[in-house]
This record gives sequence, C-alpha cells and structure tokens, in this order.
Amino acid sequence: MEKEKGHPQAAQNTHGDHNDNSAHTQRLHLLAAFEKQHSLTTIEARRDLDILMPAARVFELRAMGYDIATIWTQGVTECGRKHRIARYVLKKAAP
Repeated sequence: MEKEKGHPQAAQNTHGDHNDNSAHTQRLHLLAAFEKQHSLTTIEARRDLDILMPAARVFELRAMGYDIATIWTQGVTECGRKHRIARYVLKKAAP
C-alpha cells in the first residue's frame, strides 16, 4: 500500500505577502545593505535585516567570490550589554 504525501498544492505560496526569509533572500538583503552603507555589524544585520546568523551569510557570500573584511569591534545590544561584534565591510563585489 502506497502512502500519499499530501496535496500537491499544499506547499505552494498562495499568499502574495509571504515573507521569504531564505538564505538566498538574506544574502540579497545583505548585499543591498552593503550598497547603501558599505559596512554592517552583526547587531545591525539581526535588528534591521532579520538575519539571525549574519556570519553564515557572509561566509556564503565569500564562497561566491565577494571580498568581505571582518573588523572586530565593541557594540551594545538593545538590552544594553556590551559585546565583541563583527563589522563586515564589502571591499569588492564578486566577479
């Protein structure tokens, strides 16, 4: 007996306002932010771009050929705690 795996249209996006937060979309948001402000901290990426793991997205962009520098600095989170954080600087876009 073969088990059905659900309705073929169940996984389709039926809402026009669906929030796509895939890794691909997060990378695109990160690149757009670099175009506007040239650098971004992990705190800014999390707060402003909803990228919870910015280091992973930067790693992926580097693997795609983007030259992104990491500058270690101090930053304060929204709850007032001081942390060592990364500031990412796009030095050169991918070829």
